[in-house]
Formats: sequence, structure tokens, C-alpha cells
Amino acid sequence: MDPQRRLFWFRRLALLGAVFAATVVVLGAWVRLTDAGLGCPDWPGCYGHVYPQAGHNFTKAIHEMTHRYFATTLGIIIISLLAWALWNRKTRGQPRLAVVLLFVLVCLQGALGALTVTLLLKPLIVTAHLLGGLTTLGILWWLSLTPERRELSGRELGLRKFALLGLAALVLQISLGGWTSSNYAAVACPDLPTCQQSWWPPMDFRDAFVLWRGLDIDYTGGVLANPARIAIHVTHRIGALLAGGVLILLGAFSFARGQSPGLKLIGGLLVGAVLLQIGIGMNMVHFGMPLVLATLHNAGAALLVICTVTLLRLIWPEAPARAEPLARAEPLGRPDS
Repeated sequence: MDPQRRLFWFRRLALLGAVFAATVVVLGAWVRLTDAGLGCPDWPGCYGHVYPQAGHNFTKAIHEMTHRYFATTLGIIIISLLAWALWNRKTRGQPRLAVVLLFVLVCLQGALGALTVTLLLKPLIVTAHLLGGLTTLGILWWLSLTPERRELSGRELGLRKFALLGLAALVLQISLGGWTSSNYAAVACPDLPTCQQSWWPPMDFRDAFVLWRGLDIDYTGGVLANPARIAIHVTHRIGALLAGGVLILLGAFSFARGQSPGLKLIGGLLVGAVLLQIGIGMNMVHFGMPLVLATLHNAGAALLVICTVTLLRLIWPEAPARAEPLARAEPLGRPDS
């Protein structure tokens, strides 16, 4: 097969993996929000079976096992990508390091998935599992994109540090979102823009961000007192304003400074994705945290990851192939003196 054709199908397989990764992230949110995280108290099966059995909280078990089926399929796709990359390792432009990293990450995700169940929904594990899922999505999406071959302008090169800052802000905010959800703090502030009818209600920040509380604690429904949950929720709101501001500026600068239509387009889409995510968050509070909006909030995080990774890919294009220098001709003989 032609090398370019091999890369084409590799990227298509990575795109399929990205679709499954996004689905797994959304299904994971659905499982968490429907309190189905312990719908199957064992792993990898469900009450000793590969599919849910009637009589064991069947609805929650279906939610949990559906999530596991999609995650397993995603793992198979990633193993296939690794095999493809190793088989075609001599093909020019074939990614290898990112695929190996992806394989290691999916193995860690499997371990975190098991620990999520066996450690009874410990918030640190649940949040790490969410971050791992979105990181998997980001790498797969990166691998699915066809790199451009062009020289960046000086204004585009100046976006690189800002883009990395935007990525860091997004990761931090997603971490806060996972911590908020896993500690059942989303409903701690039922009003907006205030919280508990106050601009600065009583909060317990010391207890809110204790990462490890020991073993044998069932975190279903949460274990924190209300002041700690309020502290988590308010921190998430402040983080949303800061991270949202950074990403909106990044999108606006990309639109203004981008020399390629693709960079301008993704800059506009990033701004739109941020505003959409903020709108979903506000409506979640206004309508009392409905399940559909809460799940869409996780889908919005996945969309932000996709937009940010696409922007990074556009400002880190492959260097244009350089022509081989012509060999210097040797004289055929000495000129006559």
C-alpha cells in the first residue's frame, strides 16, 4: 500500500477512536449522574456475568455495563492503532511515540475504572478517570488530524505560548469540574449569580480539597458537609470565569492573527464552544441540575478539548519537506596549464 494511503487509514482509525472516546466520556458522566457507578459492584463483569442480570438493580447495571462495553471497544481500537504504528514504523510521517503513550494511558484508564468501583467512587479516582478519558480523546483527535505543511507567520508563532496557557487553564477547570461532580457539590449553589443568596456564603476550603480520606468509605451521595461543597462549587464558578476568559481571548487572537482559513475558523469555534459551555452551566443551575444538561456539560468539555487540540495542531504544523541539496560536481580532470 502507498505510504500516504497507510497514513490516511491510520488517521481514519484514530478518528473512529476519538468518536468512541467522546462517547465514553459522555456515558461516564451519565453513569455518574444517575448514581450507577456502583451498579455493578465487581469488575470487569457485573455480578459475575459479562452482561447485567435481572434482579440486581438492572437499570443502573445496564448504564454501567454500556459504559464498559464502549470503553472496551475503545481499548481494542487503541491496541489496533499500536499494532498499525509498529507494523508501519518505517513509513515516513507515521506517529509512534504518541501511539505508545496512548496505549499506556488506556491501560491506566482500565486500572482507574476498576479502582473507581473497588474504592467506592473515591473522588480523586473518579476525577483522574475523567481527566484520563479526555486526555485519550485529545491524543486520538490529534492523531486523526492531517498536519499542514507550511511556514507560520510571526504573529501565528506568538500564539503558541498563549495556546499552551489556554490548554493548562482548560485542564485545571476540567479537574475542578470532576471534583465538583464526584463530591456531589453541583447542587450546593441553587441560585445564580449568588450562592445560597449570598455573594460569599460560609465555606470550608480546608475540608473541600482533601484528596485522600482513607479506604472503605462509600462516596455515593458524597461525604462532605454543605460548607465544603459550597467551597468546591464557588471555586468551580471562579475557575469557569478565568479559564473561559483565557480561552475566549485565545480564540479571538487566533481569529485575528491567523493567516490560514483553518486557524480563523477554529478560533471562532473555540469562542463559541466556551460560550456554549458557560450557557449550559448557567442553565443547569437555573433549572435545578437536570440530567440532560448535566450530561451535556461533560460533552461541552469534550468539545472544548477538541477545539483546543485542533488549534494546537494548526500552530504546530509539520515543517515543509526540504529538497535534497545537489551534490557538488567534481571536475573531470585538470585543465591544461
